[in-house]
Amino acid sequence: MSLLDWVVLGGTLLFIVGFGIYRTRGQQDMEGYLKGGYSFRWWTVGLSVMATQASAITFLSTPGQAFESGMGFVQFYLGLPLAMIVLSITFIPIYYRLKVYTAYEFLENRFDLKTRILAAFLFLVQRGLAAGITIFAPSIILSTILGWSLSVTTLIIGVLVTIYTVSGGTKAVSQTQKQQMAVMLGGMVVAVFVILNLLPEGVSFGDAIDVAGTMGKLEVITFEFDPSDRYNIWSGLTGGFFLQLAYFGTDQSQVQRYLTGQSITQSRLGLLMNGLLKVPMQFLILMVGILVFVFYQFYQPPLFFIEKGRESVAQSAFAGQWEEIDQQYQQVFEEKRETIQTLLNQLETGESEAAAATRQRINELEAETLSLKAQAKEVVAQADPENETEDTDYVFLTFVMRYFPQGVVGLLLAVIFSAAMSSTASELNALGTTTMIDFYRRTIRPEASDRHYLHMSRWFTLGWGVIAIIFASLASLADNLIEFVNLVGSLFYGTILGIFLTAFYIRRIGANATFLGALIAEGVVLTLFVFYNEQIGYLWYNFIGCALMVLSGLLLQSILPRTSNSKSD
Repeated sequence: MSLLDWVVLGGTLLFIVGFGIYRTRGQQDMEGYLKGGYSFRWWTVGLSVMATQASAITFLSTPGQAFESGMGFVQFYLGLPLAMIVLSITFIPIYYRLKVYTAYEFLENRFDLKTRILAAFLFLVQRGLAAGITIFAPSIILSTILGWSLSVTTLIIGVLVTIYTVSGGTKAVSQTQKQQMAVMLGGMVVAVFVILNLLPEGVSFGDAIDVAGTMGKLEVITFEFDPSDRYNIWSGLTGGFFLQLAYFGTDQSQVQRYLTGQSITQSRLGLLMNGLLKVPMQFLILMVGILVFVFYQFYQPPLFFIEKGRESVAQSAFAGQWEEIDQQYQQVFEEKRETIQTLLNQLETGESEAAAATRQRINELEAETLSLKAQAKEVVAQADPENETEDTDYVFLTFVMRYFPQGVVGLLLAVIFSAAMSSTASELNALGTTTMIDFYRRTIRPEASDRHYLHMSRWFTLGWGVIAIIFASLASLADNLIEFVNLVGSLFYGTILGIFLTAFYIRRIGANATFLGALIAEGVVLTLFVFYNEQIGYLWYNFIGCALMVLSGLLLQSILPRTSNSKSD
């Protein structure tokens, strides 16, 4: 990186952190630390909600997802706008009326303590794991830039984010997320224009779309129903709806964001803002990945995007085999590039029949390319079994470091670091809050002072930061980080959502039936994941867990004595 890039990166991050510390100075009470003092307007709430979900994984991994699989991932978010409407009507008024610190306090009021503890425990497990992944993602950047080991960079990022979160609390998190979202969205728009400018002379945006469409990267909506397909309109509208409803309605990292609103109306408007803007924002990020893919059809990309893996092969006995694959890869690339240029010429002159044959040849060459890349990954694994073989998370980062001009590299890295800070801070803040409110204050020290609870909130947040750093060391086992973090959530969100939907809408199901139904639902989901992961797309786990929770609760309530009903029965 150039000096200008370091100045842009460092200046951006220092300004954001400094602004957050300045705006939250003098904070002394627990309500201010955990809820931000109910002080935020709808645009701050909306930006905070968006920034919490838009982690570094979003900007690091999503372009790679589009590069590999196309625009289909956007279907993951199709259920989000409807989920925001349901939350605004049902969840928010109840949370405000009860003046809860966490979503799980409501469950004790509706059911009993054990149901509250179970839901809070499931949240701590899945969000604690996810926090580790969001710390790991930006550590990849430092590792690539500085040549340090991932374990060292993971530790550095984790420690910095933990200190930032412990010191500032909820108000600092929400205040800084406005600036972080401005940097993130601005950086992505700049990236689009830079990539378009880097395309060969004579290749327009329309030409880029033609190439991407020819190679199957623009299939946004898939109508075919296939439970094993992770992304189609049915999984997005059904599984995606339940996942978004669970994430925004029952995950404390999000609930804590909109509980900072000045009123119910402000919180509702913030969520609806998220529902309107999230899908276009995700579409923009995926488009960046598509344009990177098109760029690499004219300029040869690496056979394998992780430099460390390439270096280990070069120093091993498999160097000759790698060289042979690489030569074939170069030959296929040259023919594919010439064939794509032929296609663009044919489209310009209106030669539709010839263009159809050319499209077929391009896809045949792309299939050969993918086959050679798969062989290369096998060689990387043979050279060193500890090598990471899935390189999609490195695609966008490699492209930025190689081709972006000075200053813009620093801006894009600031985007990824800002996202890491915003999402991880929200997660650690929520984990600390849930541990303190739902476990420590409720069952261990129910009569302590406000100052004591504030002190313990900081310690619990620090503890979760340490746990997240430990788990971050395992994140490299994932094929794609954006999928992995959503998979982790999907294994638990369905059950948690089922508990909340039962609490809101099915008054005749009592505490014991809900508690046992949740255990059954979670057990079935985890069993399906272990034994049928290849047959079931992970978005469906959200629907399955929720449906099983409700159905099990209804069945058990018909068997259990009437005395097992909730407090409100």
